[in-house]
Amino acid sequence: MTTPAQANGAATPGNPGGAASPAPAPGGAPVAAPTKDSAGVRGLIFLRDRGIFVLWLLLIIVFAVWANPYFGTLNNAILIANAAAISAIFAAGVAVGIICGALDLSIPGVAALSSCVTGWMVIHDMPVWLALVVGLVIGVVIGFINGVISLRGFNPIIVTIAMLSVTSALAAIVAGGYTIPGLSKLDFMGTQRYLGVPAPVWIAAGVFIVGTVFLTKTRDGIRLMAVGGSAEAVRRSGIHSDRYKVMAFMISSGCAALGGLVTTATVTEANPNASPALIFTALTAVALAGVSLVGGRGSLPRVAVGALVLATIANGLTIKGIQPYWATGATGLLLLGSLALDRSLTRTVSQRLMATAQASVHTGTR
Repeated sequence: MTTPAQANGAATPGNPGGAASPAPAPGGAPVAAPTKDSAGVRGLIFLRDRGIFVLWLLLIIVFAVWANPYFGTLNNAILIANAAAISAIFAAGVAVGIICGALDLSIPGVAALSSCVTGWMVIHDMPVWLALVVGLVIGVVIGFINGVISLRGFNPIIVTIAMLSVTSALAAIVAGGYTIPGLSKLDFMGTQRYLGVPAPVWIAAGVFIVGTVFLTKTRDGIRLMAVGGSAEAVRRSGIHSDRYKVMAFMISSGCAALGGLVTTATVTEANPNASPALIFTALTAVALAGVSLVGGRGSLPRVAVGALVLATIANGLTIKGIQPYWATGATGLLLLGSLALDRSLTRTVSQRLMATAQASVHTGTR
């Protein structure tokens, strides 16, 4: 029987600290009270999943002080967003592919081919809307081909590297080995501003809003993420996992085509050269965002912030007159640090959750 003193939390022989004991559960088993360990685990999970936002905020504060008064202006913020927009579009495609376990390295070639075909159609006075649709369809079709070939048992990395070579060659053939200039008809999605914000920023925002809703609110999007976590488990549950692998490749290549078209609209020319920097920048943004490279875990909003982090570093160092190669080196070190931190946090969270579960089991059996 509980005495009044015990109910009020007073010290008793069996409760020398005077703390009230957890109320028993209806079945008689004690209910575990919140512990410092559980709060610590929540903090570590928050740092792992939201650390990229904290990092970006810290960078903004540092550069606002260090590069004052030029960094902390509205015009400079728009410049950073515009610089990050195109990289973010490519990164979105890479992220969706990786989340589903389908890393696509053909992205630079797809971007070049889509750009050159669209540019060729525009300079030959074909309707702009038709040229853009054809460019996007080319990307989606190439993604479909990558997915189907990969499902035949071939390594996706090798398949997409081969496709990179094929698309790069096709882009050069379409363009005759030269850039296709004079694409001012595409200004509306490149240099044009709407409400003071450049068109690429609006396009990137649309990609990430649609992509986030798709991955988190739709059945196909949720299943796509599940396939990346465990394709075999999804298959055993009766879901056709191969379909989602192909879908991931199609989304990845579709984003690559869109990124290529936005780049072409910004510089008003189509370039047949497939730049490896596209895939490296996209992968860096994805890795900074904490997207699991083995699939199954990731967040598109964090990928967008990852692209903004890269653009912020480059912008701040440029304002200070520091050579671009320092920004490249700083980004590489930041990437290594983020990977090490993510691995350490993930391991620590797993260990603490296991320890907490074991403690709960022992408490319940006493």
